[in-house]
Amino acid sequence: MKTCSSVYGSARGRFLARAAAIVALGAALVSPWPGPVAQAQPDPVVDAREAFRKKDRNRLAVSRAQAAASQHPLAMWADYWELSNRISEASQPEVEAFYQRWSGTYVEDRLRNDWLLELGHRRDWANFISDFPRFRMNDDREVQCYALLTQHQERQDVREAALYVWFAQRDVDEGCNLLAATLLDAKVFTPADVWRKTRLAVDAGRLRAARQSAALVSLSAASLLQEMTDSPARYLARKATADGRINAELATMALMRMASNEPDAAALALNERWERALPADLASWAWASVARQAAMKLLPDASDHYLRAARLAGRDGRGIDWPDDTMAWKARAALRADNGRGRWQQVVQAVDAMRPEEQQEATWVYWKARALQSLAGDSQSGEALRAQSRRMLGSISHQLSFYGALAAEALGRPFVLPPPPEPLAPEEKAAAAAHPGLLRALRLVGLGLRDEGRREWNYSLRGMTDRELIAAAALACEQRDWQLCINTSERTRHEIDVTQRYPTPYKEEIETRARELGLDANYVFGLIRQETRFMATLRSSAGASGLMQVMPATARWTARKIGLDFSPEMISDPSTNLRIGTGYLRMVLDAFDGSQALAAAAYNAGPNRPRRWREGPALDPAAWAENIPFNETRDYVKKVLANASIYAALSSGEPPALRSRLGRPVGPRDANAPEVDKDLP
Repeated sequence: MKTCSSVYGSARGRFLARAAAIVALGAALVSPWPGPVAQAQPDPVVDAREAFRKKDRNRLAVSRAQAAASQHPLAMWADYWELSNRISEASQPEVEAFYQRWSGTYVEDRLRNDWLLELGHRRDWANFISDFPRFRMNDDREVQCYALLTQHQERQDVREAALYVWFAQRDVDEGCNLLAATLLDAKVFTPADVWRKTRLAVDAGRLRAARQSAALVSLSAASLLQEMTDSPARYLARKATADGRINAELATMALMRMASNEPDAAALALNERWERALPADLASWAWASVARQAAMKLLPDASDHYLRAARLAGRDGRGIDWPDDTMAWKARAALRADNGRGRWQQVVQAVDAMRPEEQQEATWVYWKARALQSLAGDSQSGEALRAQSRRMLGSISHQLSFYGALAAEALGRPFVLPPPPEPLAPEEKAAAAAHPGLLRALRLVGLGLRDEGRREWNYSLRGMTDRELIAAAALACEQRDWQLCINTSERTRHEIDVTQRYPTPYKEEIETRARELGLDANYVFGLIRQETRFMATLRSSAGASGLMQVMPATARWTARKIGLDFSPEMISDPSTNLRIGTGYLRMVLDAFDGSQALAAAAYNAGPNRPRRWREGPALDPAAWAENIPFNETRDYVKKVLANASIYAALSSGEPPALRSRLGRPVGPRDANAPEVDKDLP
């Protein structure tokens, strides 16, 4: 008779044997790796994707049939493309049959997204209401608008949810416009809501969406909006008037459009006429828009414009209702104000006026805490403000991020990396290696269908625990798909594997090259992690290629400078790309006095822009980085520097130190400094 322990031991042994077999099977399913699968005949799924791209129905039908006949493991994708290509002709039973064939897969839900849009277009509300609850991703804004419309038809109160979705609409679509028109007719929306939406769209530069919303209340206004956006100065000079709400709204939006290119000219127009002519709420919006554009151009009077806008809003009695992005630029402008000393009360006001979820972002938690610290010295409530500041900093000091690290250092604490999780058990690895969705994703990537593979992979991660995410990330790491590895590992919330999130592919080459050039290898790792996640074959839409995302012209210029015999096809070779990228980075650092923040900005946006951005008052490097006008570059600089500090901690065993990496204040270049290469691309 077996004891309990021996029964358990033999059962676990059998499980681990099966687990090992599954891992081996998973490896077989995704090999060879990396690169396209070598085949004598074109893969029918790849052929189906090309046929779908070209809208070639006959070729698509043939490829779909071939994939099905060969029992291709990705046959569902060919099936999806074939049905999606003729979705306008499909029937509900045909779609339901597809759902049953591929139940639980990504393509089932992807087709449901397409079908819900088609049902909304057909106004087939009965089938829409039946199918919508099964839509797992629920990430399509137009589908959400159709769903809210059906809820309105069922007499539910949808006003707040509908306004949120409609205001967030990025471009024109049928579903959200139908929702807005229906709710306006039903007097759930008001003309004031429509004009706010129109102003938001103009402010964001989404002019088609602005015209679409304006047409809901006035077709003639929508027509004038087109003229106004083409030439706002001419419209203001020849046609604009503040008589009546519609005319006042159009004049306000003309001022907003003028401000997007010439904030000083728009400020002059407001001073000379329009502040007095417009209703106070619209004059406030116009000044806020001028202030935002002035802040984005780093003009010194941006904070004064914000003060003027706030006074008008207070006079109106309605209070401030500007977009979060406008409030964010109010805070940024306040950091630069008064020759870099900052207007800390304005920072607090800006953050407090944001939506609650925006206020919880680490960026604004940090800067409000810094503002409270600065205000405490002159306040009777100084100790209470300092205590509030410490609580706020403490709330983000554990985050593995730019502001998390700065918060910890501001509190005088070492920024401690999270402890490593327990090693994955064989059965956890086996479960990931046998996961159908993850295997399909790796197969798609292996066929060169990376976008589809990424979507299949991300869908498969839904609902996973931290342990399952770490196992999935480990699977991607084993396949050297560092992008999937890092992005998956970053999803964990409680168990954090820092070495998995910050891997070091090409370690020997990067460290050798860094030593040769006198570069900080951790800075290079941090930059490459942000550029490509160490994926050597990636190519950007702008044409940048390879591990360090080098543009062809920059590669040629740098190759000449470093004496490298170069031809265009060499740019995708990791060693060559690394040699060119690090050579260029060395020159960029030299051009910006060794500032890692400025050099990262130059690497991302080109050197001429940070040359302009450093003009003005000398700023704390964190405040300077926060004021970078380009969203992408601002995020890039902060992440490269945070990455570098974490790589340094992993390599040294010491706590990350971000503040010292930021260096001295960023301001105009010393006039006595040696000349730099002005041809630096």
